[in-house]
Amino acid sequence: MGMNDWLSRCPLVAILRGVRPEEAEAIGEALVGEGLAVIEVPLNSPEPVESIRRLAARFGDRALVGAGTVTDPADCARIAAAGGKLVVTPHADPEVVRAAKASGMLAVPGFFTPAEAFALLKAGADALKLFPAEAGSPAVLKALLAVLPRGTMLLPVGGIDAGNIPAWRAAGAAGFGIGGAIYRPGDTPAIVAAKARALMAA
Repeated sequence: MGMNDWLSRCPLVAILRGVRPEEAEAIGEALVGEGLAVIEVPLNSPEPVESIRRLAARFGDRALVGAGTVTDPADCARIAAAGGKLVVTPHADPEVVRAAKASGMLAVPGFFTPAEAFALLKAGADALKLFPAEAGSPAVLKALLAVLPRGTMLLPVGGIDAGNIPAWRAAGAAGFGIGGAIYRPGDTPAIVAAKARALMAA
């Protein structure tokens, strides 16, 4: 399935920064139970590849599971071997995009300028992450969509919460990367489920 298929199921990408392998499945259950379909474990979390392996084994048929904060192209093979199907970067590196695609995964690299966006699409990006979204605005996203190829999916990430989702959505955002507004280290599955419900309503 393509990125479009997953985002049409649910436009929210849950970013589980700091999640530990032993809690990953319970948190995943809470998210999938609320209808989320994309789960990202940043590589600066404790034992991230093990968390990805557990999440992919348990939810791989129902959710797109992958890694965030990927900065080294060499990590892509490890992520794919663990069952990950998604690579998200914080920066505009076409090499990571190419490595992710070579490993058969979807690539959603971070960008902030039109030049970066076009270079990443040329490298094979499946969607683009506007990061940090706090430094931009829905108006910036709308202007980018006017010049990027038709059908380009832009996902603002950074400071996204239930309060600002509607404005970004109206500007044409295809989805949203949600970090602290959906999971912070120490959150129980019940807390995560409640946060997910509020975000889904938005």
